[in-house]
Amino acid sequence: MTTLLVVLAALTAVIAAARSTWSPCGLSMLSSITPLAEQGRGHRYRTTACWFVVGSIAGGASLGLLTALLAAGLGAAGLSPTTLGTLALIACLAAAASDASSIKFRLPVHHRQVNERWLDQFRPWVYGTGFGWQIGAGLATYVKTSAVYLMIALTVLTGHPWLAVGVGALFGLVRGLAVILGRRITTPAALGDFHRRFMALDPRARQVVVGWELAAALLVSLALSPWAALAVAVTIGAWGATRRILVRRRHPTGSRNVYDTVTVPSPSDSTKVPSA
Repeated sequence: MTTLLVVLAALTAVIAAARSTWSPCGLSMLSSITPLAEQGRGHRYRTTACWFVVGSIAGGASLGLLTALLAAGLGAAGLSPTTLGTLALIACLAAAASDASSIKFRLPVHHRQVNERWLDQFRPWVYGTGFGWQIGAGLATYVKTSAVYLMIALTVLTGHPWLAVGVGALFGLVRGLAVILGRRITTPAALGDFHRRFMALDPRARQVVVGWELAAALLVSLALSPWAALAVAVTIGAWGATRRILVRRRHPTGSRNVYDTVTVPSPSDSTKVPSA
């Protein structure tokens, strides 16, 4: 069971970090740390981006250190594989229910955003590292997906402190590397076009995350017992069928479903950096 939890925690870290790019803070980084923005401030984009990635890895490692304390405590408790698997299964299903827009259940969301005043008050290495640390820490700014909580839960359940630090650093690395997506933004038109295309992918990104969380639940249930896997599969199937029925009732013409609906920001909106 421990090996499975390790693999699931690492994969969830990557998926949670990628999905978090669509958060308000993630989007603001794709507007404020670009060749266009850095040139306007008289700075080099590559230098600032490197500091951002370094800070993000440090932030992820900081989250990992916090998680490591919890993992050490749980490891000392000596829980059985069945208990660990059951807890992991509950965490996977709770995360999927929270991230699925068709279910009115949400885990707590932290609405804090980065302070855009840093861009004018500090040097590139300061705001690059500072923004990166806050983004990479996962819980310091807006939590876009419950997969972040799932990553923490799975890592704690492994009971290995040093592994927790590694998973946290991996999460921070992926979050930090997201800034590279804006490396071709050199004009206002390119900025607006990028954000329109990026936001159009938001519904699909949510589907991928929910799909992964359900897949993780199935894998954990299968490790517990075939009967548990069957029960989870039936539950997921029933939920999917119910969702399709609700979607058809809301959209009888079948022209578009709720996952295809997305509000695309205007170029002027996409250049704004959210305030704290």
